[in-house]
Amino acid sequence: MRRVGLLWRDDVEDFPVSELATLFADQGIDTVRVQPADGDQGPLDLVVAMGGDGTVLRALDRFAGCPVLAINFGTVGFLTAGDRADFGRIVSLLVAGQYVVSERLVLACRHPNGSLRAVNEVIVRTGNSLIYVDVSVDGAKIRTIRGDGVVVGTPTGSTGFLLSTGAPIVMPGVRCMVLDGINEYNFTSRAIILTPDSRICLHVSPRTRRAQVSLVADGRPVASLNPGDDVFIEQAQESARLIYLEPHYFFHNLSSRLSW
Repeated sequence: MRRVGLLWRDDVEDFPVSELATLFADQGIDTVRVQPADGDQGPLDLVVAMGGDGTVLRALDRFAGCPVLAINFGTVGFLTAGDRADFGRIVSLLVAGQYVVSERLVLACRHPNGSLRAVNEVIVRTGNSLIYVDVSVDGAKIRTIRGDGVVVGTPTGSTGFLLSTGAPIVMPGVRCMVLDGINEYNFTSRAIILTPDSRICLHVSPRTRRAQVSLVADGRPVASLNPGDDVFIEQAQESARLIYLEPHYFFHNLSSRLSW
């Protein structure tokens, strides 16, 4: 490890960045501040993201392929590996090679206005009226979802927005996609677990009227959709890589974040 990028939330200025940079420097490791909007930062061996899960998702999106270690400065922090009080221990374990790399499935999405990658989920939803979405998997229509929208998520996203839909929590090592409706007008509706090679099409049905339909990826509005538009979702070629410092990090985070 020779060069580490440091990323933190823009709206907070009191991050102890100099303390972390000094700890890395004492180990002969250079650090540089990085931001998602910046241009090429040159080769990085690791990005340390300081903030909440939103900051982690921005780092994974901007620095695709580069391992990301998250330090929690947010409220929940399902994706984080430690807290600000752990700086010294974190750097020591990294230098000693005592960490695990969690490879996470990423979604690739094509829509009428372009394409995107999502680590947590892709959502087609409306905020002001009913939406009808025809759902197809591998070319076969499986059903029409009638409600506030549809979410397609990853195992990483199962502790994000999908929690609010009642979908299952999925261990990050499981390769799958989770599809669920949002506030459906159907009491028999259930989330469905799909294989990672599934190809999903979400068709905004012409039955959807007077609705402002939005495409949202990892919590960020991406585009407006119209009745008749299609959104295609499948597994991306690249994985997201998160660094953790203990083998049972997932259950530890569930216990601490959900008060189990």
